[in-house]
Amino acid sequence: MKNFKAQETRRTVVHATRNPALDTQPNSAQVPDVYAESVQVRRIVLLRFKHDTDLLAGLQKMIQQEKIRNAVILSGFGSVRSYHVHQVDNRDFPPRDVFVKHPAAPADINNMSGLVKDGKVHAHITLADAEKAFGGHLEPDTRVFTFAVVVLGVLDDGLDLTKLDDWTYR
Repeated sequence: MKNFKAQETRRTVVHATRNPALDTQPNSAQVPDVYAESVQVRRIVLLRFKHDTDLLAGLQKMIQQEKIRNAVILSGFGSVRSYHVHQVDNRDFPPRDVFVKHPAAPADINNMSGLVKDGKVHAHITLADAEKAFGGHLEPDTRVFTFAVVVLGVLDDGLDLTKLDDWTYR
């Protein structure tokens, strides 16, 4: 495996709210430890991406084109010729993310998951090279190598998914 480490860039971002009290609030007894949301999948959409396509931009384009408001990302596979992801980088609130970008490092896409909520993509990707598996939130400039396939389960437009990925709802 070629050493691409010299081309890697990293940056860190802290996601504090505008209200510092929210950043340090304890868990509320009013918020259940876990809850269920029963939904029906209205249709399955298969997306196929060609060589050198920006994976996130392509997802956003097709969600708009297919008029998808809410969906679950059921699966994804293929390969990339470069990637840009971010991972959580701390254990205390507010969350801090580290963004890792490799403009010339290839990897297989082992899986994708996540949500489309109100037309916005919240995708997680698992990648692997010859030495390790890694991943995080999908960011711009993750470019397809051979191809990529993403499978979406389209949900009802009227669903309220706002609390699913809201870290202050605790």
